[in-house]
Amino acid sequence: MAKVKSEELRTKEKPVDFILVVTVLIMLALGIVMVLSASSPSALAESGKSYTYVATQGFSAVLGLILMTIISKIDYKIYKKLWKIAYIATILLLLAVLIPGIRGDSHGAVRWVDLGFISFQPSEIAKIALVIFYATYLTNVRDRIGKFWDGFLAPILLLMPVLLILILVQSHLSASVLIVLIVAIMMIMAGSKLRYFITFGSIGAIRRRRSFIYTCKIF
Repeated sequence: MAKVKSEELRTKEKPVDFILVVTVLIMLALGIVMVLSASSPSALAESGKSYTYVATQGFSAVLGLILMTIISKIDYKIYKKLWKIAYIATILLLLAVLIPGIRGDSHGAVRWVDLGFISFQPSEIAKIALVIFYATYLTNVRDRIGKFWDGFLAPILLLMPVLLILILVQSHLSASVLIVLIVAIMMIMAGSKLRYFITFGSIGAIRRRRSFIYTCKIF
């Protein structure tokens, strides 16, 4: 009887995606090597040790792998229940950089939250929260994903507050571009019409070209 139960448990366990795991490990290793090559001269000049920054990066990598293993054991359906909270939390976290006492400034950009014992970029957490939000939203409208409103315009309008905060408040253009790419890929993979993206992209390109020509004529 015990043998039958153990076999049932093994059949319920999901197999490990080795391709994904190996890809993550390769990218992690490449990142550590790049940090070592880029930071060793400055680390040597500042602390007398070439491995100061890479040691911190290595510790973070190990911690990340441990968290990845723990989170992989959690049923993804739990995240689905938190999709609305994830969106609201994204907005609040991105605005947290405006709170005096915990805001962190760097070269004129306000992108960090410093709690004293830890500092982080809210945009990094926002990327994960938005994946949870859009994965659930796109699943909920999968029967209408080909429609212009549900499958294209509504997701873009929901993304606009996040982008406005990132660009106008945090001056974080790179995070904005990455989030747009993530959401666009999710929408296309979910079944949103590619022609909507092509049409609006073409309109944007034409308007930019006209603005450029007009500017050139002025000068």
